Amino acid sequence: MSTRAAPRARRTRSWTRRRGSTAVRSREQVLDALGRAGFVARGVVYLLIGWIALLIALDRRAGEADRSGALELIAARSYGFAVLWFLVVGFAGMALWRLMLALRPQRPDKSGAASRLTSAGKAVLYIVAAYTTARFTVTGHASASSNQQSADFTTDLMRHAGGRWLVGAIGVGLVVGGVVMIKRALEKRFAKDLRTGSLSAPARRRVLLLGAVGKAARGAIVVGAGGFLIDAAVRFDASRARGVDGTLRALAAAPFGKAMLIAMAVGLAAFGLFSFCEARWRRL
Repeated sequence: MSTRAAPRARRTRSWTRRRGSTAVRSREQVLDALGRAGFVARGVVYLLIGWIALLIALDRRAGEADRSGALELIAARSYGFAVLWFLVVGFAGMALWRLMLALRPQRPDKSGAASRLTSAGKAVLYIVAAYTTARFTVTGHASASSNQQSADFTTDLMRHAGGRWLVGAIGVGLVVGGVVMIKRALEKRFAKDLRTGSLSAPARRRVLLLGAVGKAARGAIVVGAGGFLIDAAVRFDASRARGVDGTLRALAAAPFGKAMLIAMAVGLAAFGLFSFCEARWRRL
């Protein structure tokens, strides 16, 4: 290679590397924005579920206290169409971010098989959320409530040999998983996923409090749903299975149920607000 050609080749290679690096950064920025939009979308839904739960506790007329009920509440507003499409984009962005986290985790503590499988499972859930929200936005027909989905799922399993035992095992798994969620929430293990160094100490405490209360409330609902599955298996009655709405309404019927349901409504709203905090400070 001539002395003139060598510097030109080095400049070409350097330009190619810079261009490739710029493309990677742009891709990461787009993925980052989609993931954060997903946290905002999740926050909107949980705030509305908390509001519906509060209406139920106060004996007010309310829809289903789950995602389908939240979508119907949004659709009734004049700006609902735009918000619904934002939720579609947000859920799809969250699904893509979770999928990339499963395939190529950016952090060493997220590279284990359990973390990858968890991210993949959440990606599937958000794909379903994006699809059902888009279908509702286009057709105006909501998917089945969480109660109906739980009952249908339990019925399908119980039709098969050993299905009753499988339903019971899933219920036990949910109860154990819910207890673990509550324990981790109270220990504030989620704090390691946040960038809160720029916050003042009081602001950081408020963010962590929202996370602890909100995540504990979610864990309590998972425990309740698991308990209803165990009950369905023991009684061999699929109609005993409950989703989020059914779990909350059953809580309202228990002794001191209204007070507990108000506390759950506050917890779900806290999780919605914490989702907004994650949109701002989550390590993506």
